[in-house]
Amino acid sequence: MDVPLEETPVYKVKSYKSDLKPIWCPGCGDFSVLSAIMRALTELQLPPHQVSLVSGIGCSSRLPAYSTLYGFHSVHGRALPVASGLKLSRPDLTVLAVGGDGDGFSIGGNHFIHACRRNVDMTYIVMDNSVYGMTKGQASPTTDPEWPGSKLTPDGPGVAAFKPLEMALSAGATFIARAFSGDPLEVARQICEGIQHPGFSFVHVLSPCVTYRPEQKTWRERVHEGFPEPTDDRREAFLRLLDDDAFSTGILYKGRTGAFQPHAEATTRAVALGDQFVI
Repeated sequence: MDVPLEETPVYKVKSYKSDLKPIWCPGCGDFSVLSAIMRALTELQLPPHQVSLVSGIGCSSRLPAYSTLYGFHSVHGRALPVASGLKLSRPDLTVLAVGGDGDGFSIGGNHFIHACRRNVDMTYIVMDNSVYGMTKGQASPTTDPEWPGSKLTPDGPGVAAFKPLEMALSAGATFIARAFSGDPLEVARQICEGIQHPGFSFVHVLSPCVTYRPEQKTWRERVHEGFPEPTDDRREAFLRLLDDDAFSTGILYKGRTGAFQPHAEATTRAVALGDQFVI
């Protein structure tokens, strides 16, 4: 009697979604990013128990609760060190980190720089709306200097906006891309490629906050394909960014540097003995 072979499970979008419903404001771009992440995991057919989703604090950092993945809701700005430590100790897992522009580029800015530099094999998805939405509309690191929308800075923050792609390239990230939440298929494509890339992958998603930045409804008309093909030449990538108007989309850069992964024995020993493990 022939014994039937065990069927390989087929994962669908609902395989990655929890029963909790997102509580973002109507029109928030983060809804599309959540869908794009689920679509990317479905495309890659990654088992939910082999994927981990780490976040910090903020509107977009609620995302792990809306998934069936192993999630970790860390403290403000600390998603990347948590995700890096997880990946280094469990290289068999697919590790994603998510957050917003305040979480990632302000209190977490130092961690962002060093995560790029270390080039651990993980994917960082930042939903950037150039405002602190959860705390009612203050200027963030990526806010334009002249933006008058906050009562705390009625004349605008007055300081230059943080440039995430330039910083990521300078610091050593080996996969750098930008997408618009209004095009979830493109967001999903970039996340797929980021997951498959061997190294630190940074996906910068323009994700409007129509509650505190209603003028961002015009972003759909402003975004355009600016990086039609990725380059593996850092100099060429920098030259492309000189002409970037912050609304260029596509995959900018795919480097060839291998991902950082210490010997498993050293990592295990550091954890077991409580050694100070510094990269």
